[in-house]
Amino acid sequence: MSDPVILDKIITALAEYLRRDAALIKENYHLRDDLGLDSMAVIELLYKIEETFNLQIPDEDLAGLTTVGSVAGYVEKRLAPARPAPPVSVKAAVMPKGKKR
Repeated sequence: MSDPVILDKIITALAEYLRRDAALIKENYHLRDDLGLDSMAVIELLYKIEETFNLQIPDEDLAGLTTVGSVAGYVEKRLAPARPAPPVSVKAAVMPKGKKR
């Protein structure tokens, strides 16, 4: 399940673009099959999503964005802060294995 705030913004953008009631657009809807978007419409929609969330969607990522939920999940991942690397023990990093002080 996608972040409800992100999902709502994407559904709102879709509803505005399609001139439909947002309540009629569901997370599992396919952009082409259920909503009737052609290739150009998908690109226009993704451009609007890029503007809304201030991010860029590389062309190679477009193939995986087929449903309302997949777009929301993608945006959620892109907006998530980078996870820091786990801390490394200084002792483990400096001391050779098997050696004790």
